[in-house]
Amino acid sequence: MFLDLDGNGPHYAQLTRALKGAILDGRMAAGVRLPPTRELAHQLELSRTTVLAAYEQLRAEGFINGRVGSGSYVARLQISPTLRGADSSPVPPASRYAGRARHLPHRGIGGMHRGLRYNLIYGDPVTNPALNAAWGRELARAAAYSSLGVAGSWGLLALRQQICDYLARRRGLLAQPENVLIVSGTQQAYALCARVLLDEGDTVVLEEPHYFGGYHALLAHGATLHAVRTDDDGLVCAELPEAAPKLISVTPSHQFPTGAVMSLPRRLELLRYAAQKRCWIIEDDYDGEFRYDGHPLAALRSLDEGDRVIYAGTFSKSLFGALRLGYVVLPAALRDDFNAAKYLSDMSSPGIEQAALAHFMESGGFERHLRHARKELQARREALIAGLHRHAGERVQIVHSPAGMHVVAWLDGYDQARADALVAHAHERGLGLHPMAPHYLSPPPRPGLLLGYCGLSVAELREAMQLFGECLDAVPPSGG
Repeated sequence: MFLDLDGNGPHYAQLTRALKGAILDGRMAAGVRLPPTRELAHQLELSRTTVLAAYEQLRAEGFINGRVGSGSYVARLQISPTLRGADSSPVPPASRYAGRARHLPHRGIGGMHRGLRYNLIYGDPVTNPALNAAWGRELARAAAYSSLGVAGSWGLLALRQQICDYLARRRGLLAQPENVLIVSGTQQAYALCARVLLDEGDTVVLEEPHYFGGYHALLAHGATLHAVRTDDDGLVCAELPEAAPKLISVTPSHQFPTGAVMSLPRRLELLRYAAQKRCWIIEDDYDGEFRYDGHPLAALRSLDEGDRVIYAGTFSKSLFGALRLGYVVLPAALRDDFNAAKYLSDMSSPGIEQAALAHFMESGGFERHLRHARKELQARREALIAGLHRHAGERVQIVHSPAGMHVVAWLDGYDQARADALVAHAHERGLGLHPMAPHYLSPPPRPGLLLGYCGLSVAELREAMQLFGECLDAVPPSGG
């Protein structure tokens, strides 16, 4: 008998799978006597104990029968043609959601650029060795003193209270703990908005350009996406659709990715529109902690008298991405629905990490870290901009935005093909550049780059900008 052992796991398990496959594909028909255990052990160079264990497993699963004094025989099974390999019928189709999600990128832009010497990727928080040590102490404390039970779908009350205190001080937003839901980052906030607020085909307004992660979550859910232009004052409210959308997604404190700040008249106009059209707004405040020309601006929700704004915040940018904790401040009418959706999604965000973060905030460690991070990020931002002026000159147009964790630079004189060639050449030289185009539904009017500066030191950023200038020399503008 020819049996091919697959080499995975214990020998008895390999032999069990091989015999089972021979039975299912018809090579060992019903009623056929299996070789004696000693004989099969000799053929396969296995121990008799291994063969006995495999036979016993097959007998327990009903694939073979034992006859006293006669041996073991293949049982009479009702095996379908599909199991025998005679039918290649397609598997049942997946859901429409799965079909849409399958074709979306799951690692965001920049994944292919990991490992480069100078990677100007957006989204990686500033490295702070002191934070690593402090967080280790907080985790140890939380593990020793916290309950090991499920934290509850709303999240720990202590953390929700600390978030409310922080938002009141820093973002001008008065919230109650019963309106705060702890989530696994901004991405889950968007996913919950889609589940709770949207049916397939419902219209969602996106800023143009926009955050690709939110776009993907909404698109996979089956939303009809309507892009509205942004300018230096944020979303152009005059171009909002006449027909009421279900949801509007905005980044008013620091438009992603252009860096524009939504003006007060635009904020009030957007809130009036939402009230008139009876639609919801999700305010994505992804990096509102980091402003370098004054205090952070008050949140859009702080102006919301109609209780139509869902405010989403995250600790992934202010602390570190691996934490995967964020929060949403909910309108009263949506509290129960969001809590139910969160419970069905994952029951609860990790409790020990929540307890550690709550104490970190209460003890002042969080704001001490923010002060350090803000100072370090400002120095890196200044180094990046100085390097652009020195090595790129008039070949790029820098968008002024004294906030956040990235800078946008438009490429003057480049068409998209030439810009793609520049990005590819930079990659070969060890410099990770990230185009603006993936953040648009329609191609942008000219090519641009989103230059993140969190992951590199001041010295590295100076070297990266010198290399960027060399890449511009090697791949000049179209017709240059």
